[in-house]
Amino acid sequence: MLIHVKIKPDSKKDEVIMKNSASFIVSVREEAKENKANYAMLLLLAEHLDVPVSILRIVTGHHSPSKIIDVMGR
Repeated sequence: MLIHVKIKPDSKKDEVIMKNSASFIVSVREEAKENKANYAMLLLLAEHLDVPVSILRIVTGHHSPSKIIDVMGR
C-alpha cells in the first residue's frame, strides 16, 4: 500500500493528521538534517498505523517535504 505524506520538520509538537485513507500530514520536532526528520516521521507513522517501523519504506521524496511511503505487505 502506498501512502502520501507531507512532513513538517521543526514543529512545536509531534503529530499525525490523517487527510484521507492514503494521505497524511506529519509534524515532527526534529530538524531536517542528517535524516533525523525522516526517521522521526517513520516512527510516528508506524505508531499511528499500528505497524512495525520495519515495514515502512520511503519510495520517493527523501530530500523533499512531500513523500510517498510504501507500507510493505499491506
